[in-house]
Amino acid sequence: MNVLVVVDMQNDFIDGALGTKEALKIVPRVAEKIRGFDGRVFATRDTHGEDYLETQEGRNLPVRHCIRGSKGWEICPEIGPLIADEPVDKVTFGSVELGKILKACHEQEAIESVTLVGLCTDICVISNAMIIKASLPEVPIIVDASCCAGVTPESHRQALEAMKACQIAVVNG
Repeated sequence: MNVLVVVDMQNDFIDGALGTKEALKIVPRVAEKIRGFDGRVFATRDTHGEDYLETQEGRNLPVRHCIRGSKGWEICPEIGPLIADEPVDKVTFGSVELGKILKACHEQEAIESVTLVGLCTDICVISNAMIIKASLPEVPIIVDASCCAGVTPESHRQALEAMKACQIAVVNG
């Protein structure tokens, strides 16, 4: 089985509080990737509470975003209907829970590869890729750079290079 992980394709990261023009550009590509994917699709959802600004992340990034139940927290309308399973909510950049879920899936049916797409390349995509790599060290981990966007184009490129150094395959398309 092949797995696609759609990372944090939420309104706040696309056209909301932390949105970018690069994030807007990848939405149609991510939707097409999901529609054409032959395998199981998982999604993550950045999830914060009303106390976000009092958390360590909130003190370092004082922009309220992805507050549970808000419009910004929701998976964008072009992507949400394409995701069959409930997204894995995560309170930080990477999801240890997602790593556990994928490991359990692998024990039931061998995972041949895990491909990641989504936002933001330099924060949550790289964090989840590293957790998945640690959870499934013999399974090829792939990041589709054409379906990712970073906080900035430069930080996107840097994250892709860092993942390559960690034996994560970076592809375009």
